[in-house]
Amino acid sequence: MKILSAKQLKEADEITMETEGISSTRLMERAASLVFNEIHERLEGADINIKIFCGIGNNGGDGLVVARLLHKYGYRVEVYVVNYSDKRSDDFLVNYDRYKKESNTWPELIKRKEDFPEISPGDFVVDAIFGIGLNRPAEGWLAELLRHINESEAFCLAVDMPSGLFPDKIPAEDAAVIKANYTLTFQTPKIVFYLPETMGFAGEVQILDIGLDRGFLKDVKPVAQLIGKREARQLYKPRNRNTHKGDYGHCLVVGGSYGKIGSILLSSRSSLRAGAGLCSIFSPKCGYDILQTNLPEAMVITDEDANELTNIETDLEPDVICFGMGAGKSTKTVKAFKALLESTQNPMLIDADGLNMLSENNELLDLLPKNSVLTPHPKELERLIGKWEDDFDKMKKIEDFTKKYKVILVLKGAHTFVFSGKHTYINNSGNPGMATAGSGDVLSGIIAGLMSQKYEPLVAAILGVYLHGLSGDICAEKLGYEAMLSGDISDKMGAAFLALMKDEKRG
Repeated sequence: MKILSAKQLKEADEITMETEGISSTRLMERAASLVFNEIHERLEGADINIKIFCGIGNNGGDGLVVARLLHKYGYRVEVYVVNYSDKRSDDFLVNYDRYKKESNTWPELIKRKEDFPEISPGDFVVDAIFGIGLNRPAEGWLAELLRHINESEAFCLAVDMPSGLFPDKIPAEDAAVIKANYTLTFQTPKIVFYLPETMGFAGEVQILDIGLDRGFLKDVKPVAQLIGKREARQLYKPRNRNTHKGDYGHCLVVGGSYGKIGSILLSSRSSLRAGAGLCSIFSPKCGYDILQTNLPEAMVITDEDANELTNIETDLEPDVICFGMGAGKSTKTVKAFKALLESTQNPMLIDADGLNMLSENNELLDLLPKNSVLTPHPKELERLIGKWEDDFDKMKKIEDFTKKYKVILVLKGAHTFVFSGKHTYINNSGNPGMATAGSGDVLSGIIAGLMSQKYEPLVAAILGVYLHGLSGDICAEKLGYEAMLSGDISDKMGAAFLALMKDEKRG
């Protein structure tokens, strides 16, 4: 699914009104009616206090439509107009009059702190103050109102975007921003819903298709792409019946050191779970018994050194090399890594200590095979590209890095991002139970396993990240978050493939 900017969404509104011959008021009615439908479906006529805070622009107009429809269906609704300016949008004024006609009451006006209503924890709050039109932080009594809503501990639903949150920049650390429990956003998600610094404000996000112009949406170049089941499924390549293991590639996993053999065991098993036809492992001698005992499906080759990698030489011709997990950063290992880079033509997957060796020995970056996949967590990324001011600055630095070295970068997190030059893909599977030791090693093995099967490296990264998260979601259903181990994620990869291809029940 495409993620668009506020400017692109405004253009989509204008084109929709022109092509359909409808007014902005009619489009607002269509969008806000969907918000009402979602609230009504969940509350089912519950006897609850609903307090709707409306700004004086178009987001406030959305809130007034919702208020009118809720009142019409018998809900107990209180409407507050947040009077932060003397200007009102035309659609706000139209729906202000419509609400008065329906309810026979005037919305209460808030223009100072003394006007704040009492909000109880059991109330249902609808935030329709700013939406995506905010261009400066809330200040004074307005900022205090947003904090007042947050401090009430009432359930808060944001219309399109939590008030105080910008669509295209990070608010100041002390800025007042609504912390919504649930956000109903129009047509496309906003990128700030998935950035580490801002995702906590939106709560659970649901996207409402308000019917904006399909031609525009199809052709517009997105800010980023959100990867869900539909998008991942389109990347999957079904197998032919008449095949053998050689058709699905050979993955060589290189890494490990004394006390850190488990990491390459996880990666190797995961490469096979992802469908690699063959998997070989190159490790120090100390890993031989562990690997042969725990993964009989893999072939094991050992370094001449007992405890670390010193000379990575084999007669193998793998389709992909997955390097770095548990490898350490000794001088001998760095030298061995350099020699491996110099002798490798195919795209590699590099993780963990491989990334740390790159950041500490920048000359190695120039040796990376084109389209190699790097899979850092945030601290490893910082060592690679340096510090950043905020998440938007971080994304720009990653763009520059991937362009310069012609690589693909997978930034692991609650929503894992995949970067390739100007293209950004945001994963929408996974859960907090995956925050466990070895989860990244499993991800590296999955991506490498897909690469070995001739998936393009970028496709392997996007699909691998989604399947990793989907497998984690399947684990969470069985085990809960706290009890999950990274090995569980690897073991549920078969269920993840089946779930990917399973049609959802309808009706």
